[in-house]
Amino acid sequence: MNPASPSLLAIPGPSVMPDRVLRAMHRASPNIYEGELHDVTASLVPDLKTVAQTAQHVAIYICNGHGTWEAALANTVNRGERVLVLETGRFGKGWGEMAQTLGLETQSLDFGTSNPVDTNALEETLRADKERAIKAVLAVQTDTSTSVKSDIAAMRQALDAAGHDALLMVDCIACLGCDEFHMDAWGVDVMVAASQKGLMTPPGMGFVWFSDRADAVRDTVSPSQYWDWRPRMKPEVYYQYFAGTAPTHHIYGLREALTMLVHEEGMEAAWARHGRIASAVWAAVEAWGQDTISHNVEAVKNRSHAVSALKTAPGLADKMRHWCEHEAGLVLGIGLGFEDHESRFRIGHMGHQHPPMTLGVLGTIDCAFKALGAPHGSGAIEAASAKLAGL
Repeated sequence: MNPASPSLLAIPGPSVMPDRVLRAMHRASPNIYEGELHDVTASLVPDLKTVAQTAQHVAIYICNGHGTWEAALANTVNRGERVLVLETGRFGKGWGEMAQTLGLETQSLDFGTSNPVDTNALEETLRADKERAIKAVLAVQTDTSTSVKSDIAAMRQALDAAGHDALLMVDCIACLGCDEFHMDAWGVDVMVAASQKGLMTPPGMGFVWFSDRADAVRDTVSPSQYWDWRPRMKPEVYYQYFAGTAPTHHIYGLREALTMLVHEEGMEAAWARHGRIASAVWAAVEAWGQDTISHNVEAVKNRSHAVSALKTAPGLADKMRHWCEHEAGLVLGIGLGFEDHESRFRIGHMGHQHPPMTLGVLGTIDCAFKALGAPHGSGAIEAASAKLAGL
C-alpha cells in the first residue's frame, strides 16, 4: 500500500497549517514602507497578548524558539550571573545549555524525563540561595521531547513562599494555545513561544512576552541591537518591530491564524478542544495495551494537551513510524532525548486539529499494529471516538 494523498503531519511541530493560513500567505510581496502591512502588524499585538492572557508587553522576532530563548536571556541577565534551570526533558536542558554559551552560570534541578517540576524542591533551592545569586528561573511548561507538563502557577507560589525575587521565565513553545496558560494570573515575568505549533503558522517568527518587572531589569543589561525588546514593544518607526525587514508573508499568515484562534474560536474553546483531542489519543493508547505501548507520563494531570510521548515494545516504534509514513502517508514524531529512541515516538496534536484528523491518525497507527503483526488490544478507535463525542 502506498499513500494516495499528501502526507499528514502528526509531529509536535511544525504543525498542520490551515488552508486559510496558507492562502493568506500566497500573495505578492507587499509595500513594506506604509499601508496595509503596517496595519496588519499592529493588529497582531493585542491578539498575541490575548493568547498569552496578559495585558503587558510582547516583542516579535524573526527567529525560531531557540532565538526566543536567547532574546529572553539577553534582556534580563548579565554574563556571569546565575540562572536556575528546571529540567523535565531535552528542551529545558537546552535552554540551560544556551545560557551557558551566553556566559551565564547555570544551576540545574533535573526532574527526569517523566515527571513535572517538583515545586517543593524548587522552593527549597530558592530558600537556600541566601545571597540571591539566582537572577531567573527557567522553566518549560510542556517539554516537547517528553510531553511532561509542569504547574507554572505553583512555581510562582514557590518563588513567593521563598521570598525570592528571581524572574520566572517560561518556555511555552510546544503548548501555547493548546495547554491553558495565564501569564498575568500566574505571575510569569517572561514567556517565550514561536509560530509553528499552536499558532498554526510556518516556522520563522518568535515571540517574547514580558512584564513591567522584567522590563525594569532590562535597565541593568545591554542586549545587542537585534535582541533588544524595547524598540519592538513601542516602535517609533515600522522597521523597529523587527530590527529590519519584516517577515511579510508570515505576518499575513499569523493574522489569519490569530483570527481563527482568538476571534472565531476563543481561547477557552481552543483549550477545551485540545483537551478532548488529547483524551482521545490517551484512550486509544490505553486500549492498545501497556505491554505494547504506554505513555511516557503516567499521571494524566502531568500530560500535555499538545503532544503525547509514547513508549513501545523494543524497536517497535521505529518500525511503526516507517510503516505509517511510507505505506500510509502519516508522519509521526521521532523519539527525542531518550537512549531507547527506537522504542519511542510522539504524536503531535497541536494547533489545527479536529476529530477527522485525530481519528485518521489513530486509525493509521491501528493499521500499523496489524500490518506489523504487533500484539495490541482492540477497541482503540471506539474508545477515542467516545472521548471526542464527550462520552
